[in-house]
Amino acid sequence: MGQHYALWMEEKGFKDWRKCFWKPAGTADRQKYTWNLPEEFHYDAWITERTNALLEQYKKNDDNFFLWASFLDPHPPYLVPEPWDKMYDPDQLTVSEGREGEHARNPPHFQLTQQVKPDFTPWREPGGNGMHGFGSHLKSREEKLKNLAIYYGMISLMDKYIGKILDKLEELGLTAETLIVFTTDHGHFYGQHNLTAKGAFHYEDMIKVPFIVSMPGTVPEGRRSSTLQSLVDLAPSFLSWAGIEIPRTMSGLDQKEVWLGTREKVRDHIIVENRHQPTTIHLKTYVDDRYKITVYFKHDYGGFFDLQEDPGEFNNLWDDPATADLKRALLLKLIHAEMGNEPIWMPRVWGA
Repeated sequence: MGQHYALWMEEKGFKDWRKCFWKPAGTADRQKYTWNLPEEFHYDAWITERTNALLEQYKKNDDNFFLWASFLDPHPPYLVPEPWDKMYDPDQLTVSEGREGEHARNPPHFQLTQQVKPDFTPWREPGGNGMHGFGSHLKSREEKLKNLAIYYGMISLMDKYIGKILDKLEELGLTAETLIVFTTDHGHFYGQHNLTAKGAFHYEDMIKVPFIVSMPGTVPEGRRSSTLQSLVDLAPSFLSWAGIEIPRTMSGLDQKEVWLGTREKVRDHIIVENRHQPTTIHLKTYVDDRYKITVYFKHDYGGFFDLQEDPGEFNNLWDDPATADLKRALLLKLIHAEMGNEPIWMPRVWGA
């Protein structure tokens, strides 16, 4: 809290914004569910106003542009201004639930999340930079439903202001010549596998994210694709779209032809990774069209799921003798994928 956003609120006449924000920047105690911040001063409104001001500037100067409008929500804490806090009735919602004992074959940190007061001290290492999700994930069904209702309200508020950005593109006559990509950094748990929020748990709920590409008249409308895409593909794809050479040090792939509908796919796998601690929370996951395998640095345990036969990811095959050969094959694919990401810095010029 603070800096440009706080200055913007003051310029808008909201001088006592501190009463809506937590200490130390603000003076408010922590609020829950209903935020006392008026909607017109919400950071969604600020992000949208700044974004639209830049679009107007680009149009006025006839500039080419790349613009990243980064919205903070939806994200814990679950907090949204009126009337969005009442938009969804918790009693009309459903939450996913895990299965009894499903973490018995998973790595130990999965099992610890199901304790009231788990001890994750052994996971903390010198040089570590985060412990996302390494705590108790136990929540009552009522709390999960209320959190989800507010979470949906936060999404709907964000959607309103994203709509204002799209309206501005239309108003400026830029829609047909602007490539729009909507996506996010990770998914969210609200009960799936008895987990909440986020963490180093590479279930589909966490690593499969919203992804929409739009450019009316250029990108086919209404088309759905199940082809594999990765966030590291965004930069090379944008460069390709702009006709700029892609540096060979980029590990992402150019998805332009896939977005245009002229090519079915450019990937046969994706890699997902977390590295919050040097060894204890250092993991890589290889995913192809059917299988997913997760390796933990300096640990013998792992995760291995058949997404076709077990789409809910309840049956970890890591220690199953019947799939040992397939597991070895996938581990080799993971190694090859990582080796393929390494650029060859200079061509060899001598035979010695």
